[in-house]
Amino acid sequence: MPPTHRLHLRLAVGILLLLLLPAASRARDTIAPGQPLRGNETLVSSGTGTFALGFFSPPDSNNTYVGIWYAKLPVRTVVWVANRAAPLPGAAAHNAGATLSVTAACALAVASANGTAVWSSPSSAAAAAPCAARIQDDGNLVVVSDQQQQQRGGRVGRVAWQGFDHPTDTLLPGMRLGVDFAAGLNMTLTAWASPSDPSPGPVVAAMATSGDPEVFIWNGATKVWRSGPWDGVQFTGVPDTVTYKSLGFSFRFVNNAQEATYSFQVRDPSIVTRLVVNGTGGGAGAGAGGLMQRWTWLEAAGAWNLYWYAPKDQCDAVSPCGPNGVCDTNTVPPCRCLRGFVPRSPAAWALRDGRDGCARATPLDCGGGNRTGGSSDDGFAVLAHAKVPDTTEAVVDYGSGLEECRRRCLRNCSCTAYANANLTGEPGRRGCVMWTGGLDDLRVYPGYGQDLYYRLAAADLASTSKSKKKINIVVAIVVSITALALLLAVAGFFIWREKKTKARKPGSSTWRAGTRSKEGSEGKDHGDDLELPIYDYETIAKATENFSTENKLGEGGFGPVYKGKLEDGQEIAVKTLSRTSTQGLEEFKNEVLLIAKLQHRNLVRLIGCSISGPDKILMYEYMENKSLDCFLFGTTKSKLLDWTTRYSIIEGIARGLLYLHQDSRYRIIHRDLKTSNILLDKDMTPKISDFGMARMFGNDDTEINTLRVVGTYGYMAPEYAMDGVFSVKSDVFSFGVIVLEIITGTRNRGVYSYSGHLNLLAHAWSLLNEGKGLDLVDENLNGSFNSDEVLKCLKVGLLCVQENPDDRPLMSQVLMMLASTDTASLPTPKQPGFAARRAAAEDTSWSKPDCSVVDSMTITMVEGR
Repeated sequence: MPPTHRLHLRLAVGILLLLLLPAASRARDTIAPGQPLRGNETLVSSGTGTFALGFFSPPDSNNTYVGIWYAKLPVRTVVWVANRAAPLPGAAAHNAGATLSVTAACALAVASANGTAVWSSPSSAAAAAPCAARIQDDGNLVVVSDQQQQQRGGRVGRVAWQGFDHPTDTLLPGMRLGVDFAAGLNMTLTAWASPSDPSPGPVVAAMATSGDPEVFIWNGATKVWRSGPWDGVQFTGVPDTVTYKSLGFSFRFVNNAQEATYSFQVRDPSIVTRLVVNGTGGGAGAGAGGLMQRWTWLEAAGAWNLYWYAPKDQCDAVSPCGPNGVCDTNTVPPCRCLRGFVPRSPAAWALRDGRDGCARATPLDCGGGNRTGGSSDDGFAVLAHAKVPDTTEAVVDYGSGLEECRRRCLRNCSCTAYANANLTGEPGRRGCVMWTGGLDDLRVYPGYGQDLYYRLAAADLASTSKSKKKINIVVAIVVSITALALLLAVAGFFIWREKKTKARKPGSSTWRAGTRSKEGSEGKDHGDDLELPIYDYETIAKATENFSTENKLGEGGFGPVYKGKLEDGQEIAVKTLSRTSTQGLEEFKNEVLLIAKLQHRNLVRLIGCSISGPDKILMYEYMENKSLDCFLFGTTKSKLLDWTTRYSIIEGIARGLLYLHQDSRYRIIHRDLKTSNILLDKDMTPKISDFGMARMFGNDDTEINTLRVVGTYGYMAPEYAMDGVFSVKSDVFSFGVIVLEIITGTRNRGVYSYSGHLNLLAHAWSLLNEGKGLDLVDENLNGSFNSDEVLKCLKVGLLCVQENPDDRPLMSQVLMMLASTDTASLPTPKQPGFAARRAAAEDTSWSKPDCSVVDSMTITMVEGR
């Protein structure tokens, strides 16, 4: 053959190989008849290649299973297991001859190398052989019969069996949890026995379909959590579901004669999320809480983040306060009886055991309504923001409105309460739920939940006669007029003070309750009216012994702070805005409107305020262990902070910030986070305080530019201090500084000038890069600390203070990193902010508090440059 011909032949063969290469490299996604999946093979879904199907062995296990996992993630996360109760003996490496095949009866079968079947799916008598099995991009393993045809390049066939109808421990988008009555399927989630054993454990999440359907978590025979019924928008026991919509989540709840099921979808394909039942409360991100967990994948961190979990507090337990008892995590003790009820066992309630619940103080009057057909003298009280009681024995009427349900409930002596069945208000979607007997598993939420109308005797409603009812109406009108007058007087007072300030300070503006702050680009609409008790000046003066010097706790930019005790014995911290204060009405108003609406165990609780005296006053819960800076810096008290306590404080501050940034009713940027604004209660639980400089963000806001920079140098992010730009990443920077100060026991500024480093951040970054990170640890710990935890916190702190805000993690990522046990997998921190320059001004706007008692709740300001 001439050379030119040979050259042409080689080119042709090369081109043919290039054309065939994509087809040859394309991953297989189907198990066809006579082509089983073997132990050393893997199927990958053909569309986006999201999921893989194959044989695997869990960590520390000597058994082999067939499972489905995410194909593209660096961490193998199994979401479905076929033979979870019938493993192949030996690790996966020794089961190369094992097979997963499709039988002639259109069933899946797992067999060992010698052909012994260990597991098979139910066969389908209606399916026409041969059948094929295929792994889909949504994670569903589908067996399709040969009743199919070519249609526009795709195959259409009858589904003989699918994995989505038989979930294991994980609910993926599009997968259903509940009961399909038509198909005879009960789709539950059952936790693994252990992280190394996928066999069914005792923890199960299942839909209870009697009454008004709701999801329960069972641990063996014990109910441990209840979702509450679906109210048209969400489960009433999962009130933060509404926040998912901003991330593109959608939820579907079907309740009809064919099925009672729940499922979810995510519109953004870049969001990888799963709902898992975990019997150990751990899993990906060891140490995580809850038995039911929602995880989302963080691409930047290369790890799973715990987005939501349940149960998460003592009120999430099933009926901790018994029948007719109400659980509220914001009260101590958390259990109380409904109005008109008393504890069944006062001795047990005195010991904070409310499981026996409450009994009526006055019997119901059922005679008129039931014997004569007339109206009962009973009535209804309202419990607002409630997770409604257990609905498994309730009656649902989708054809009646609330008023009709009220009348029906009064006519039925057994009826004890009613509530809306659907809150969407859509046509054809209304109805109500009615309860009989005791009201079990009641709790209330701050700002969430729905109204429950529960039945009371007339005596407990203080309305035993028509004349009394008329008097009550008159009293209600008088009270309403008085309240309106008081509200107008309060608003008028603020307007008058602001106008008076305007004459002294150019550029200020009149403030109205619920309006934007004077920097329109910075403040968002506060929305609701003031929801906070207003105390008269005399009451507070009496509580503080007329603001005596002995009761003074400290003094900051806002004014002096005093300890006080109300008549009911509650201890309070009274923060006054003195007439000589550097702060003004804007900060007072801002703190009242923001913190009054925030409820979290790591935020200081605002009890009330006063505007009637010479000084404006805020009243907080009293913190026995002062502020964090009083323990950390220059005192012998730092020896009381062992590493376990310091680590717990770091985690608590992180949880409080996550609530502000993501989980609260409003998205809050604190802007003045520092150690003196972290207060410690008697159990050393950290609580973020001082919201005078805080700002709300809208759902679409990412950052805001302001001409008025406020905060404390040493804690302020560089983009905020230099350019007036603030965002959630500004608070992350401040948190990072606090973490480093907790580890070292030294302040950020003015400590390391002798070594060439301008601040603690640069010093810590330098030592970490030199492999000497542990040299930073506070000497007062005397070497008693967990080295891995210290290095992890050091890395987290330095990641938070990186100069570029885009490089800093979100607080959700911070908590995930703190929960991780793999310090080596954390990213390497880049140069921190202010590493090469010193801040332009010193923080001189606050007075040194008296740390022997408690730190003053100071506000530091720096006006526009």
